[in-house]
Amino acid sequence: MSRDILVKNGNIITHNRMFLSDILISDGKIKSVGKKIAGTKFKGKIIDAAGLFVLPGGVDPHVHMQLPVGDTVSSDDFESGSIAAIAGGTTTIIDFVTPSRDEDILLALKSRKEEAKSSYCDYGLHMSIVSLNKGVDDRIKTSVTDEGIISFKLYMAYKNSVGMDDKDILNAMEMVENAGGIAMIHCEVGDAAEFLRNKYLSKGKSSIKYYPEVRNDKVESDAVGRAIFFSEVTGCPLYIVHLSSESSLEKVYSAREKGAKIISETCPHYLLLDDSLYKDPEKGKKFLMCPPLRGKSDNTSLWNAVTEGLIDVVSTDHCPFKGKGETGSYSDDFSVIPKGIGGVEYRLKLLYTYGVSMGKIGLNRFVDLISTRPAKIFGLYPRKGTIMPGSDADIVLWNPEKSEKISVKDQYQNCDTNVYEDFKIKGAPSLVMIGGRIIFENDLFDLSEKRGNYLFRKR
Repeated sequence: MSRDILVKNGNIITHNRMFLSDILISDGKIKSVGKKIAGTKFKGKIIDAAGLFVLPGGVDPHVHMQLPVGDTVSSDDFESGSIAAIAGGTTTIIDFVTPSRDEDILLALKSRKEEAKSSYCDYGLHMSIVSLNKGVDDRIKTSVTDEGIISFKLYMAYKNSVGMDDKDILNAMEMVENAGGIAMIHCEVGDAAEFLRNKYLSKGKSSIKYYPEVRNDKVESDAVGRAIFFSEVTGCPLYIVHLSSESSLEKVYSAREKGAKIISETCPHYLLLDDSLYKDPEKGKKFLMCPPLRGKSDNTSLWNAVTEGLIDVVSTDHCPFKGKGETGSYSDDFSVIPKGIGGVEYRLKLLYTYGVSMGKIGLNRFVDLISTRPAKIFGLYPRKGTIMPGSDADIVLWNPEKSEKISVKDQYQNCDTNVYEDFKIKGAPSLVMIGGRIIFENDLFDLSEKRGNYLFRKR
């Protein structure tokens, strides 16, 4: 049976072009792009994309499937999380290897690869460095050369589990730089966050309404400034994850004005939700993430940064937990509720509806944010992130007129809450193809075979 597919009459959108053309797909790859490219004797499947946008599949470079946190685990595993991703038009995810303090990072990688085999979409892995054990320098180099892992996560917070002191972070960044990698840093001053947490709890202020005061914007922005300085000192490329505040953006802007090559990321929840949601302790628990939601002025500043290019990537930091609903198992004590929300299913829909449709970003910028730029940053381009001969046939047919309302009742992500409940959406995938195989069409899945491949990446 032929695996050839012809996508006809599509309005193809890439990060820098918009054009009417056909796409010929063979053996999971894009063979050619042009008009009348198949000929009259074409025997494969023909898909008419008239009236639809043809996009490269989304690349979400920041997700956490089945992540252990304390005595619980995030509720999406690689199977359910990848299904949710595909339903939203994301065809590639990059998750994390998170070793324990005394664990060999390459052994942790081996275990994580086993867990990720259940993914229906292609996946890469970042490596978290949580301690500087003997031999970690060589293992960082091996991760780059033998495993195709070029990105390494460092935490300034969570010092009782995965975070490190400044000295160790500096040494780790130098190791990453020497190996030819890039450092991804969670920017919060961990000691300050812990101090404020204990101070508030000692005064009986454990309610969720105090959470944004404990992990306030200065806790983040001071760490952003420090991470930028560490990048300057070590020469290590820096990717700042989940920027949430105007004050942090100012640090990035100032550094870029001086010529620093700082890559910055934000998430849809920091663009569309705000800290007023914490005022009701019962409802507020489902909005707990780290860093927390900020004010409406921060929403505006982040949107401006997305429009102007100060923000390079919009990811999801997808990490949902069950039991955070109004009748869930967790109290309203912010210190014991796991921090994380779901979003991999809605990233493209939210950015299209509240970005493209409202004139904040254009279609080319939309594709760059959700696909091309993360593919380039993390060593996947041009295999991923574009529509051109030789690229993987990861393609989304986007219906700009499809309307829906987000509801926990209809979601694919494995969670009992939805932070975007009742958000109105206009624009959604009508077909999602991964490696030339149609896996999602008209709200129906074909999950007859596992398609996900581990992605070896190069800078």
